[in-house]
Amino acid sequence: MKQSNIPSAIAVVSACQARGIKNIVISPGSRNAPLTISFTENPFFNCFSIVDERCAAFFALGMALQQQNPVAVVCTSGSALLNYYPAIAEAFYSTIPLVVISADRPPYKIDVGDGQTIRQDHVFHRHIGYSANLKLDVSHAKERIERYAPHLLEQQQKEIENYNASEVNEALHVVLDKQLPVHINVPFEEPLYDTQNVGEAYQNPNDGIQSNDSVLNDIKKYRDLWNSSKKKMVLVGVNHPNAIEKEQLAVLANDLSVLVFTETTSNLHHQNCFQSIDSIIFPIEKSKNTDEQFKDLQPDILLTFGGLVVSKKIKAFLRTYTPKHHWHVDEVKAYDTYFSLSHHFKTNTSAFLEALLLDNKTVNSTYFDKWNSVKNSYEAKRSRYLEEIPFTDFSVFHQVLNSIPNTYQVHLANSSTVRYAQLFDINPSLKLFCNRGTSGIDGSTSTAIGASIYENEPTLLITGDLSFFYDSNALWNSYVKKNFRIILINNSGGGIFRILPGAEDSENFSTFFETRHGMNAEHLCKQYGFEYESAKDEIRLKEKLLDFYLNSEQPKVLEVFTPRELNDKILLGYFDFIS
Repeated sequence: MKQSNIPSAIAVVSACQARGIKNIVISPGSRNAPLTISFTENPFFNCFSIVDERCAAFFALGMALQQQNPVAVVCTSGSALLNYYPAIAEAFYSTIPLVVISADRPPYKIDVGDGQTIRQDHVFHRHIGYSANLKLDVSHAKERIERYAPHLLEQQQKEIENYNASEVNEALHVVLDKQLPVHINVPFEEPLYDTQNVGEAYQNPNDGIQSNDSVLNDIKKYRDLWNSSKKKMVLVGVNHPNAIEKEQLAVLANDLSVLVFTETTSNLHHQNCFQSIDSIIFPIEKSKNTDEQFKDLQPDILLTFGGLVVSKKIKAFLRTYTPKHHWHVDEVKAYDTYFSLSHHFKTNTSAFLEALLLDNKTVNSTYFDKWNSVKNSYEAKRSRYLEEIPFTDFSVFHQVLNSIPNTYQVHLANSSTVRYAQLFDINPSLKLFCNRGTSGIDGSTSTAIGASIYENEPTLLITGDLSFFYDSNALWNSYVKKNFRIILINNSGGGIFRILPGAEDSENFSTFFETRHGMNAEHLCKQYGFEYESAKDEIRLKEKLLDFYLNSEQPKVLEVFTPRELNDKILLGYFDFIS
């Protein structure tokens, strides 16, 4: 087996193997050759080649999200590294273990006018779990170092190797223990392509950190408070499928003093859960006794877990009608989203719920019954509304979500896509994902493709036109599986801006906010080897969906064209109708 003969490259690759980090996403370059050679020549690693670094980072993020294990991305020096930043920010706020490994120029070639050089050390310092900035090996290319930076030779190679090993190990400790992205920056001097033969390196895939649940030792006082409260709200953000035991959810959902608010990305399903938060809150805002109803909804205890929440309505409500107690459960961090955080339980959610519900007592309460009747009312009205409206985004999302076969992995793009999805019931067998850490549209397609690599079931991406075209380089790789599907809802621009304050029918609005366009995906599909179909009305969509999920020799895109100027009116009309 071959590997680079540069000690720092050996240290990084050996440490990844020792920690069981098998999946490596590499973008082409010369400066990262020592890393590329060492990773690709080692049969322990599964290596993927993605040219566009922004796409590569989201591809790796999707894989790490689906696998719930660290994935590494490797790039050359210079601006290539900066293209990782959107995915790093998403990984930071979504707590996804991403290992960023960048090759760098020697320190004496930074800021002297050399090509492909920027200040790479600590470049992500505000959105990274740890930055490991390795030192340049002085045993490699020693003649160049003597000529350009002889002061570097004052430190012995053994000292440098010890320092580099310590930094790499600390970075990998953070990514495994905290599930946060880390950055390892490795300077290399030429020559870059020399190799040496070695045997198989040591590996320990189970070298992780066990969580400490000692924080639950003092839970009795919280359990007593929980059992005595008559108004408790459980609000669940982004949550991995099967992260919570069904029995635990059932105890919460069947408690008449508890409202369990979930979203599509919560991946939690029970008939007593409230799955469309905005359908509860929007009508209250339109009512004549808004304050009275919001006080009825206001919880004494707010229990939150999972990642970030989609609904802006629930955030606004809880920030105004704050709970007496807000408890958040997460092993790493707790955001004070509602400006009322009173306790952070640093443990996994299942362990917390097991301790909280150990001696669960029921209390006389009308909390659930009151709001469940509201839910039943809007669900009946929603069914009637769907029978009355024309072909628009609203009806398309309803039709599409009902069409998805059981057990699919489904990725939702951001902006309109994920928000429309909140308005409808979701098949409990589906596994739902969305990049809600930063809520950007920039890498939805790349993330979905990365997440599909090790998923046994087919993967479906539901996306809007701006998100799809923005990330079109995501299709530029050889790893898209035959059972990968994209439903592209094309409303000729950023339709969500038409429902926001300030929307108006003017040339400036349509150009700079809505970004109106006349593009379609047909030629992109031909270029990248996707089957392409389109639909412009309800009958055609129904026909196309019948064949869309069948086995094929190529991945597929179904592009659905909806009326740009009618979509916002139908969506806003829905909230009027249920109110």
